[in-house]
Amino acid sequence: MKIKILVIDNELPIRKAMVRMIEHFNTDNQYEIFEAEGVRSGIEAIQQIGPDILFLDIELDDGLAFDILKEINEIEAQLIFTTAHNHYAVKAFEYSALDYLLKPISPSLLNNALSKAKQNINKSNLKSQIQIMMDSINKNQSQDQKIALKDISGIKITKIKDILYCEANGPYTTFFIENEKEVTVSKNLKEYEELLGGLNFVRCHHSYLVNLAKIKSIDKSDGLIIHLDNHAQIPISFRKKEEILNAIEKLYLS
Repeated sequence: MKIKILVIDNELPIRKAMVRMIEHFNTDNQYEIFEAEGVRSGIEAIQQIGPDILFLDIELDDGLAFDILKEINEIEAQLIFTTAHNHYAVKAFEYSALDYLLKPISPSLLNNALSKAKQNINKSNLKSQIQIMMDSINKNQSQDQKIALKDISGIKITKIKDILYCEANGPYTTFFIENEKEVTVSKNLKEYEELLGGLNFVRCHHSYLVNLAKIKSIDKSDGLIIHLDNHAQIPISFRKKEEILNAIEKLYLS
């Protein structure tokens, strides 16, 4: 059975260029490609076609991509946003683990996105991912804010406040979560430092990012060691000592 791909973009030359790129990578004739130009035509196409992979431009002539997502509650597809406006692509997509491509779209990045989408068909929790994205766009910074973590088995949805710490593992990051199994994702720790930095997460060591709210104590007797609520112990590098102490003081005494 062929993989159905739907490209929704209001700019005809860009849409046709994307279709040509997808066709270029369709070497074994595994893709069936469809097009739509806006919110209304996109909704009709999704309902009629039931795409496996959906490339969705954000700003359309008759509305925004989010209008499509609000109207169709159950989209069973791998969703990849395409946009020339990277202010949309800052944290919302990262929290939700939804893929996006910035225009002008690189053929190699498009092919990578296609490969990932094919591997993850039927594995994503798209409804939850979309909700996380919409919450982030609406600047929901509550204690119940969630993040979607994508590993080889699928998508793990977790509350950010339940993350104890993150550990670097080469190009990967392992999340240690309260009362849950750890999750390893294929992004480096630096990316999560930037993503979670405004939510009381601090880089305490080149290999660790810690949730300040989960620190139980700091032991200075044998180097600098953080003791967490789950009894885990992680080091503080000497140059990070003042930053950590100041951040803790700010969190609890401000």
